[in-house]
Amino acid sequence: MEQLTQFAPFLLMFVVIYFFMIRPQQKRAKNEKEFESSLKVGDKIITKSGLHGKVSELSDTTVVVETMSGKLKMERSAISMEMSAVLNKK
Repeated sequence: MEQLTQFAPFLLMFVVIYFFMIRPQQKRAKNEKEFESSLKVGDKIITKSGLHGKVSELSDTTVVVETMSGKLKMERSAISMEMSAVLNKK
């Protein structure tokens, strides 16, 4: 019984860390994967570096983004958000 009370704070600390750090990170990663897989040709996007453009080609891991200065090939994971729905509402 005494051993259980010694390990209770460590167990509680692990549970708190799991629910406040590990679980939200896993949820964020899952949402990001779903977003990357839902991209379509013609979507207006913003990259994580701040470039605005439109998706012109898609492959398994890369995407070709058409910008005002030309076309850029980049990884799907470099895309931050999709703006087509927001721009269509305006």
